[in-house]
Amino acid sequence: MSEEQQSCGERHKQPMDALQLSPGKRTAANPLVHYGHHFGRTVHALCNFQALLTNGILRMGELAETPEENFTTEYFWEHHVFQELLKSVAGLEEHLMQGGDDEVDAVVELLTKGASGARGDDTKSLKGSVLDWITLKGQNLIPPLARNVKIDRGFHHEQTSALLCPASLDWSHSETKAKLQSGKIVVTGDQWPLFLYADYYYNPEDPWNGLFQSALLVCAYKHVFTSPSSVDKEPKATHSDTVTNSERFYNSILDVFKDPEERQEMDDLAVWWNR
Repeated sequence: MSEEQQSCGERHKQPMDALQLSPGKRTAANPLVHYGHHFGRTVHALCNFQALLTNGILRMGELAETPEENFTTEYFWEHHVFQELLKSVAGLEEHLMQGGDDEVDAVVELLTKGASGARGDDTKSLKGSVLDWITLKGQNLIPPLARNVKIDRGFHHEQTSALLCPASLDWSHSETKAKLQSGKIVVTGDQWPLFLYADYYYNPEDPWNGLFQSALLVCAYKHVFTSPSSVDKEPKATHSDTVTNSERFYNSILDVFKDPEERQEMDDLAVWWNR
Protein backbone atom coordinates (compact mmCIF):
# COMPACT_ATOMS: atom_id res chain seq x y z
CA MET A 1 0.00 0.00 0.00
CA SER A 2 1.36 3.45 -0.90
CA GLU A 3 1.89 6.25 1.64
CA GLU A 4 -1.01 8.05 -0.03
CA GLN A 5 -3.28 5.05 0.43
CA GLN A 6 -2.10 4.57 4.02
CA SER A 7 -3.00 8.18 4.73
CA CYS A 8 -6.42 7.60 3.22
CA GLY A 9 -6.88 4.51 5.35
CA GLU A 10 -5.90 6.38 8.52
CA ARG A 11 -8.51 9.03 7.85
CA HIS A 12 -11.11 6.31 7.46
CA LYS A 13 -10.47 4.48 10.74
CA GLN A 14 -13.66 5.89 12.22
CA PRO A 15 -16.29 6.01 9.44
CA MET A 16 -18.71 8.90 9.55
CA ASP A 17 -21.87 9.71 7.71
CA ALA A 18 -20.90 12.55 5.39
CA LEU A 19 -24.46 13.61 4.70
CA GLN A 20 -25.24 14.50 8.30
CA LEU A 21 -24.60 17.91 9.79
CA SER A 22 -21.57 18.58 11.99
CA PRO A 23 -20.44 21.82 13.68
CA GLY A 24 -17.73 23.89 12.05
CA LYS A 25 -15.06 26.28 13.31
CA ARG A 26 -14.49 29.97 12.72
CA THR A 27 -11.80 30.73 10.15
CA ALA A 28 -10.53 33.70 8.20
CA ALA A 29 -12.11 34.70 4.91
CA ASN A 30 -11.00 32.48 2.03
CA PRO A 31 -12.33 31.59 -1.46
CA LEU A 32 -13.24 28.15 -0.12
CA VAL A 33 -15.74 29.85 2.16
CA HIS A 34 -17.48 31.15 -0.94
CA TYR A 35 -17.48 27.66 -2.46
CA GLY A 36 -18.94 26.26 0.75
CA HIS A 37 -21.61 28.95 0.70
CA HIS A 38 -22.62 28.02 -2.85
CA PHE A 39 -22.37 24.26 -2.24
CA GLY A 40 -24.56 24.47 0.85
CA ARG A 41 -27.28 26.23 -1.09
CA THR A 42 -27.23 24.25 -4.32
CA VAL A 43 -25.93 20.72 -3.60
CA HIS A 44 -26.30 19.66 0.04
CA ALA A 45 -27.14 22.00 2.90
CA LEU A 46 -26.35 19.80 5.90
CA CYS A 47 -23.49 17.49 4.95
CA ASN A 48 -20.53 16.68 7.19
CA PHE A 49 -17.59 17.97 5.15
CA GLN A 50 -15.06 16.11 7.30
CA ALA A 51 -16.66 12.77 6.52
CA LEU A 52 -17.40 13.74 2.91
CA LEU A 53 -13.74 14.50 2.19
CA THR A 54 -12.35 11.63 4.27
CA ASN A 55 -14.55 9.04 2.56
CA GLY A 56 -14.03 10.65 -0.83
CA ILE A 57 -10.24 10.49 -0.51
CA LEU A 58 -10.52 6.84 0.46
CA ARG A 59 -12.53 6.12 -2.68
CA MET A 60 -9.95 7.91 -4.83
CA GLY A 61 -7.20 5.89 -3.16
CA GLU A 62 -7.50 2.28 -2.08
CA LEU A 63 -11.10 1.94 -3.28
CA ALA A 64 -10.48 3.52 -6.69
CA GLU A 65 -10.86 0.19 -8.49
CA THR A 66 -14.04 -0.79 -6.68
CA PRO A 67 -17.02 -0.81 -9.10
CA GLU A 68 -19.72 1.70 -8.22
CA GLU A 69 -22.33 -1.05 -8.26
CA ASN A 70 -20.64 -2.50 -5.17
CA PHE A 71 -21.53 0.61 -3.17
CA THR A 72 -24.69 0.83 -1.08
CA THR A 73 -27.31 3.34 -2.19
CA GLU A 74 -26.26 5.79 0.51
CA TYR A 75 -22.57 5.32 -0.28
CA PHE A 76 -23.22 5.91 -3.96
CA TRP A 77 -25.23 9.06 -3.17
CA GLU A 78 -22.45 10.35 -0.95
CA HIS A 79 -19.96 9.70 -3.76
CA HIS A 80 -22.16 11.73 -6.12
CA VAL A 81 -22.20 14.64 -3.66
CA PHE A 82 -18.40 14.42 -3.33
CA GLN A 83 -17.99 14.53 -7.11
CA GLU A 84 -20.19 17.63 -7.25
CA LEU A 85 -17.88 19.27 -4.72
CA LEU A 86 -14.80 18.41 -6.79
CA LYS A 87 -16.42 19.86 -9.90
CA SER A 88 -17.28 23.10 -8.11
CA VAL A 89 -13.77 23.81 -6.76
CA ALA A 90 -10.99 23.86 -9.36
CA GLY A 91 -7.90 21.95 -8.27
CA LEU A 92 -9.50 20.52 -5.14
CA GLU A 93 -8.98 16.88 -6.11
CA GLU A 94 -5.26 17.32 -6.65
CA HIS A 95 -4.96 19.34 -3.46
CA LEU A 96 -6.70 16.68 -1.39
CA MET A 97 -4.67 13.80 -2.79
CA GLN A 98 -1.33 15.56 -2.30
CA GLY A 99 -2.05 17.33 0.98
CA GLY A 100 -1.75 16.00 4.51
CA ASP A 101 -4.36 15.70 7.21
CA ASP A 102 -3.84 19.28 8.39
CA GLU A 103 -4.53 20.65 4.93
CA VAL A 104 -7.66 18.52 4.58
CA ASP A 105 -8.86 19.73 7.97
CA ALA A 106 -8.31 23.34 6.87
CA VAL A 107 -10.40 22.78 3.74
CA VAL A 108 -13.13 21.21 5.87
CA GLU A 109 -13.23 24.22 8.19
CA LEU A 110 -13.50 26.71 5.34
CA LEU A 111 -16.21 24.80 3.46
CA THR A 112 -18.17 24.27 6.68
CA LYS A 113 -17.92 27.96 7.50
CA GLY A 114 -19.32 28.82 4.09
CA ALA A 115 -22.23 26.38 4.23
CA SER A 116 -23.11 27.41 7.79
CA GLY A 117 -22.96 31.05 6.80
CA ALA A 118 -25.37 30.46 3.93
CA ARG A 119 -27.90 28.82 6.26
CA GLY A 120 -27.54 31.62 8.79
CA ASP A 121 -27.88 34.39 6.22
CA ASP A 122 -30.94 32.82 4.62
CA THR A 123 -32.66 32.10 7.93
CA LYS A 124 -32.07 35.64 9.14
CA SER A 125 -33.31 37.29 5.94
CA LEU A 126 -36.34 35.01 5.59
CA LYS A 127 -37.49 35.51 9.19
CA GLY A 128 -39.14 38.85 8.46
CA SER A 129 -40.07 38.33 4.81
CA VAL A 130 -42.05 35.19 5.52
CA LEU A 131 -44.54 37.26 7.51
CA ASP A 132 -45.35 39.24 4.38
CA TRP A 133 -45.87 36.02 2.44
CA ILE A 134 -48.29 34.46 4.91
CA THR A 135 -50.39 37.61 5.23
CA LEU A 136 -53.35 37.82 2.87
CA LYS A 137 -53.41 40.98 0.77
CA GLY A 138 -55.31 43.76 2.43
CA GLN A 139 -55.37 41.97 5.79
CA ASN A 140 -53.27 41.77 8.93
CA LEU A 141 -52.09 38.83 10.99
CA ILE A 142 -54.17 38.43 14.14
CA PRO A 143 -52.48 38.58 16.56
CA PRO A 144 -49.57 40.37 14.88
CA LEU A 145 -46.13 38.73 14.77
CA ALA A 146 -42.79 40.46 15.34
CA ARG A 147 -40.46 40.30 12.35
CA ASN A 148 -37.38 39.32 14.33
CA VAL A 149 -38.93 36.98 16.90
CA LYS A 150 -39.89 33.33 16.31
CA ILE A 151 -41.10 32.37 19.78
CA ASP A 152 -44.73 33.26 19.06
CA ARG A 153 -44.83 31.51 15.69
CA GLY A 154 -44.97 27.76 15.04
CA PHE A 155 -48.00 26.14 16.64
CA HIS A 156 -48.51 29.21 18.81
CA HIS A 157 -50.22 31.18 16.04
CA GLU A 158 -53.26 30.21 14.02
CA GLN A 159 -51.86 31.25 10.64
CA THR A 160 -48.50 29.54 10.96
CA SER A 161 -50.02 26.53 12.70
CA ALA A 162 -52.37 25.73 9.84
CA LEU A 163 -49.50 25.70 7.37
CA LEU A 164 -47.08 23.80 9.61
CA CYS A 165 -49.61 21.11 10.43
CA PRO A 166 -48.59 17.73 8.96
CA ALA A 167 -50.49 17.23 5.73
CA SER A 168 -51.89 13.95 6.99
CA LEU A 169 -53.58 15.69 9.95
CA ASP A 170 -56.54 18.08 10.02
CA TRP A 171 -55.70 21.35 11.73
CA SER A 172 -59.36 22.33 11.85
CA HIS A 173 -60.03 19.37 14.15
CA SER A 174 -60.07 20.82 17.67
CA GLU A 175 -58.48 17.77 19.31
CA THR A 176 -55.65 17.69 16.76
CA LYS A 177 -55.07 21.40 17.22
CA ALA A 178 -54.93 21.09 21.01
CA LYS A 179 -52.49 18.17 20.90
CA LEU A 180 -50.18 19.92 18.48
CA GLN A 181 -50.18 23.09 20.56
CA SER A 182 -49.60 21.22 23.82
CA GLY A 183 -46.91 18.99 22.39
CA LYS A 184 -48.84 15.77 22.93
CA ILE A 185 -48.43 15.25 19.19
CA VAL A 186 -44.74 15.62 18.40
CA VAL A 187 -44.12 16.36 14.73
CA THR A 188 -41.13 14.53 13.27
CA GLY A 189 -39.06 15.62 10.31
CA ASP A 190 -40.60 13.05 7.99
CA GLN A 191 -44.15 14.32 8.59
CA TRP A 192 -44.28 16.87 5.83
CA PRO A 193 -46.22 20.10 6.47
CA LEU A 194 -49.08 21.42 4.43
CA PHE A 195 -47.14 24.43 3.18
CA LEU A 196 -45.22 22.19 0.76
CA TYR A 197 -48.35 21.69 -1.35
CA ALA A 198 -49.88 23.90 -4.03
CA ASP A 199 -52.79 25.89 -2.57
CA TYR A 200 -51.91 24.21 0.75
CA TYR A 201 -54.08 21.26 -0.14
CA TYR A 202 -53.12 17.61 0.37
CA ASN A 203 -54.90 14.77 -1.42
CA PRO A 204 -54.25 11.47 0.43
CA GLU A 205 -55.32 9.58 -2.69
CA ASP A 206 -52.65 11.34 -4.76
CA PRO A 207 -49.77 12.42 -2.49
CA TRP A 208 -47.76 13.85 -5.40
CA ASN A 209 -50.53 16.22 -6.42
CA GLY A 210 -49.10 19.72 -5.90
CA LEU A 211 -46.17 18.51 -3.77
CA PHE A 212 -43.29 21.06 -3.66
CA GLN A 213 -45.35 23.45 -5.77
CA SER A 214 -46.62 25.88 -3.14
CA ALA A 215 -46.42 29.60 -3.74
CA LEU A 216 -44.48 29.89 -0.47
CA LEU A 217 -41.67 27.72 -1.80
CA VAL A 218 -41.50 29.79 -4.96
CA CYS A 219 -41.23 32.97 -2.89
CA ALA A 220 -38.48 31.48 -0.74
CA TYR A 221 -36.58 30.33 -3.84
CA LYS A 222 -36.78 33.77 -5.45
CA HIS A 223 -35.76 35.45 -2.19
CA VAL A 224 -32.62 33.30 -1.86
CA PHE A 225 -31.54 32.72 -5.46
CA THR A 226 -32.67 35.86 -7.29
CA SER A 227 -33.32 38.74 -4.91
CA PRO A 228 -35.72 39.63 -2.08
CA SER A 229 -37.24 42.32 -4.29
CA SER A 230 -38.23 39.69 -6.88
CA VAL A 231 -40.88 38.29 -4.55
CA ASP A 232 -44.44 39.53 -4.85
CA LYS A 233 -46.68 39.41 -1.80
CA GLU A 234 -48.71 36.21 -1.67
CA PRO A 235 -50.34 34.22 1.16
CA LYS A 236 -47.77 31.70 2.46
CA ALA A 237 -46.07 30.04 5.60
CA THR A 238 -43.08 29.37 7.93
CA HIS A 239 -41.36 26.67 9.99
CA SER A 240 -40.36 26.08 13.63
CA ASP A 241 -37.27 24.17 14.74
CA THR A 242 -38.88 23.61 18.14
CA VAL A 243 -41.49 21.25 16.72
CA THR A 244 -39.73 19.59 13.79
CA ASN A 245 -36.32 18.09 13.19
CA SER A 246 -34.91 20.21 10.36
CA GLU A 247 -32.19 17.76 9.40
CA ARG A 248 -34.58 14.81 9.31
CA PHE A 249 -37.02 16.91 7.29
CA TYR A 250 -34.31 17.86 4.79
CA ASN A 251 -33.01 14.32 4.41
CA SER A 252 -36.49 12.82 4.08
CA ILE A 253 -37.05 15.08 1.08
CA LEU A 254 -33.71 14.09 -0.43
CA ASP A 255 -34.64 10.43 0.01
CA VAL A 256 -37.63 11.00 -2.24
CA PHE A 257 -35.59 13.00 -4.74
CA LYS A 258 -33.12 10.14 -5.24
CA ASP A 259 -35.66 7.29 -5.18
CA PRO A 260 -35.62 5.59 -8.63
CA GLU A 261 -39.30 4.71 -8.25
CA GLU A 262 -40.14 8.42 -8.07
CA ARG A 263 -38.10 9.38 -11.15
CA GLN A 264 -41.06 10.30 -13.35
CA GLU A 265 -42.61 12.48 -10.65
CA MET A 266 -39.25 14.15 -10.06
CA ASP A 267 -38.78 14.82 -13.76
CA ASP A 268 -42.24 16.38 -13.92
CA LEU A 269 -41.46 18.48 -10.85
CA ALA A 270 -38.21 19.70 -12.40
CA VAL A 271 -40.15 20.79 -15.49
CA TRP A 272 -42.60 22.70 -13.28
CA TRP A 273 -39.81 24.53 -11.41
CA ASN A 274 -37.86 25.29 -14.58
CA ARG A 275 -40.93 27.05 -15.92
